[in-house]
Amino acid sequence: MGHIIIKNLQKEYIERRKVNRSLECPYVACGEANVVFENINLDFEEGEMVCILGPSGCGKTTMLRIIAGFEKASAGNVIINEKTVTGPSSDHIFVFQHNALLPWLTVWENVELGLRHLKDETKKKGGIQEYISMVELDGFEDNYPYQLSGGMQRRAELARALAAEPDTLFMDEPFSGLDFLTHMKMREEVVNMHQYIGKTVVIVTHDIDDALIMGDRIVVMNGRPAYIKLTRKLDYPRPRNYENMPELSELRNDLFFMLGVNYAV
Repeated sequence: MGHIIIKNLQKEYIERRKVNRSLECPYVACGEANVVFENINLDFEEGEMVCILGPSGCGKTTMLRIIAGFEKASAGNVIINEKTVTGPSSDHIFVFQHNALLPWLTVWENVELGLRHLKDETKKKGGIQEYISMVELDGFEDNYPYQLSGGMQRRAELARALAAEPDTLFMDEPFSGLDFLTHMKMREEVVNMHQYIGKTVVIVTHDIDDALIMGDRIVVMNGRPAYIKLTRKLDYPRPRNYENMPELSELRNDLFFMLGVNYAV
């Protein structure tokens, strides 16, 4: 499962630095509305990996948080598996931009949180080990987060998210703060993980290459208020290398230009 429909989504904030001081309306709520995005309509298929691209500040993380139920939209709604999203759900797991491992728990104990609903201890232990092995952290089960590299922490967090067996996995800039080689390795692991579990995955990124290499579909946001500038299904085999795929290379150049860079780097 994991079919997502986004209908007429809008998000705005009240600009609290422009308070109306008139006697008729002396409250903060009288400030001007700051519209982040409006009229967002999208449809993600079950099992797709969708990459949402856009410049910093365009509202892509805000939209992801609304889809996942962590924020309320000002207008419109989100439907996942034929149910309107009204808040966070254990069926929809969110991997935050910054490390969210519990520092007082080991890798094993952090991953165990995703399987805490299991009563069968043998099955639970087997599941924990399976997900730890999936992200190649065998041998680090008893390590605490501070004893792991940044990349290993991200992998442990991914294992915990997968252990919950969500219908949908949301990831906000999952590779931020990682060195180049770890970034490449994590990207490969996420692609392999997606092909293995077949769940719907929605990723926010500002990295065009990540989107082109990982995504089954890309969504490009731009402007202020932001709008959907492009949505494109990527029917290319994996592993992908845009240097050997002329159509993908051309799309890469178009995306750089679309996002304000006159030439691809």
